[in-house]
Amino acid sequence: MSFRVGHIAITGRPNVGKSTLLNKLIGTKLSITSRKAQTTRHRILGVLTDAKAQYIFLDTPGFQTRYQSNLNRAMNRSVDDALASADVVVQVIEASGFKPEDEAVSARLWQGGEATPPVILAINKADRIKNPTTLLALIADVNARHPYVAIIPLSAKTGKSVDVLLEELAKRLPEGEPLYDADTLTDRSERFLATEIIREKVFRLSGEEVPYGCAVEIDKFEEEGNLRRIHATVLVDRPGHKSILVGAKGERMKRIATEARLDMERLFGAKIFLEVFVKVKGGWADSASMLRSLGY
Repeated sequence: MSFRVGHIAITGRPNVGKSTLLNKLIGTKLSITSRKAQTTRHRILGVLTDAKAQYIFLDTPGFQTRYQSNLNRAMNRSVDDALASADVVVQVIEASGFKPEDEAVSARLWQGGEATPPVILAINKADRIKNPTTLLALIADVNARHPYVAIIPLSAKTGKSVDVLLEELAKRLPEGEPLYDADTLTDRSERFLATEIIREKVFRLSGEEVPYGCAVEIDKFEEEGNLRRIHATVLVDRPGHKSILVGAKGERMKRIATEARLDMERLFGAKIFLEVFVKVKGGWADSASMLRSLGY
């Protein structure tokens, strides 16, 4: 088979494992994850190159259907842009069933009755289904709903059947020359990845409400050989969120910064000096100028 290269949009409702799948596909933790929904806000590009193909994955935010802030609209535009530029789409659902929110995503893919580009359905967390009949019933259900070109039960966490997904993708990518060097993992800068890593720690280590009212901006990013000096600010919507995020005697923010620093050192292969501050900036998620400065 000739060498193939193309863009693959990974889409689905929030919190079905899209970012976990991207990380497993490219073999490193590039896209941030947490158990909370809507962790991903930006389009994240991840590149995998093997002997047969170069797969350029686009991890997208979950389709936002409940909230209508400028931030949510920007996230939906990011999804639409990724779908428009993709050669193949992977829609991710959970093996627990095809939810109304999944159908909302499918309806967007099949606008006008025909999906272009072709769509592969990845049924994530299939390893949790112990009764094969249950999984077969789900496959029959989704197959009757939409003409997916392939339906693949897999586990993004363990990597089971991820190789099957890659084989199906390679068949459908156009022939061409690689667009990136073989060792390239992403087109995103270390500066951008630093903001995402800090935001992940906020999602993982704070309460249910705080992460959705926060953003991260980098105030200073300096490289000195194998050292990165990074000063970052976590913007929060309310004074109460700042108190929660800082924690008693600053312990929660200290832990957020420490875990973020360790992840950056692993990803960048460099020594990291990191300082993180918290600042109240109400209404940032509805401020067009603020969203532009944050890269939305």
